Order: sequence, then structure tokens, then C-alpha cells
Amino acid sequence: MMKRWQWVFLAGVMLSVMGCGGQSGKADIDQYMREMRAKPTGKIEPLPEFKPYEAFAYQAAGMRSPFEPPVILKSNHHQINSNVKPNLTREKSFLEQFDIESISLVGSISNEDGLWGLVRTSEGVHRVGVGDYMGRNHGRIDYIDEQELRVIEIIPAGDDLWIERPRSLILGGQ
Repeated sequence: MMKRWQWVFLAGVMLSVMGCGGQSGKADIDQYMREMRAKPTGKIEPLPEFKPYEAFAYQAAGMRSPFEPPVILKSNHHQINSNVKPNLTREKSFLEQFDIESISLVGSISNEDGLWGLVRTSEGVHRVGVGDYMGRNHGRIDYIDEQELRVIEIIPAGDDLWIERPRSLILGGQ
């Protein structure tokens, strides 16, 4: 009836069932659990208080860059031309997003309409003419020749005071 390998299999199953039912392997686990329960329990500290985000409106966009030297006024406030103010309502041109220090004159071209300057920014080369704006300080181009481009910037000089500052871009330099 039962073959020999079946008897061996049945005997192995019986021995394993009898081994699991015994108390021989449980004593050490019970001892370990008693030791762990006897130790004092720790205290979990509460989470730190969450500080909500506070929005910040940047108000210094129109002020002098801290990386430029300060403008030294040789006159008092009464002698400053109070008519100098940037037109804050006009639409900004593409080149007004760049610092004037990052713009360089790389050439000029002319046609029947006049002479144009070619300036390079990180975005490529752009054609500019007299009256165009560039730089972050309301710089307006007032002169162009083959070697030089002159810009008049309007920079803040105190509370609601503005002054004009001339800047030049030289071909092959800054």
C-alpha cells in the first residue's frame, strides 16, 4: 500500500508538527519580552511648532545696486534737477531686463534710416538705435557711432530724487 517514500514523508510531517507544539523554543522569547516590558518607557517629545510662511514684497528694485559704487552728489538737494524722473508707466523693452554691465557693443550697421548699434547680451545680438532703452536703470541711448554707444541712465539719489548718469559702451570693451 504505502510506498517507502510516503512513509518517510509522513514521518517528517509528524515530527515537524510535534516540534512546533512543544514549549522548548518559547521560554527564551518569553524571558526577552518580560525584560523589555520591565524597562522604563521613553517619552516622545512633541513636534516643533510650525511657523507659517510670511510673504515678503521686495521693495528695493528701484534702488542702487549694492555692487555699484555710490553716486557722490556734489550739490545739495535744492540744486538737483527735480524734473528728472523715469517714466514708470511706459512698457519696458527687452534689453531692460539686463544689467548694463552685461551688455557689450559688438558693432554697428547703417542704412538709409541711419546708424544702428549692435549689442550682445546673454540672449544674443540685438540692434539698437538712438532713443531705445536698455539696462535696468531706465537707460536711454542718446548717441551711436562706429566705436561708441552712449546711454543716459536715471538712477535713484534718495527719497523721490533721481539723477542722470551717463554710461558708454565702447566697441570691443565695456
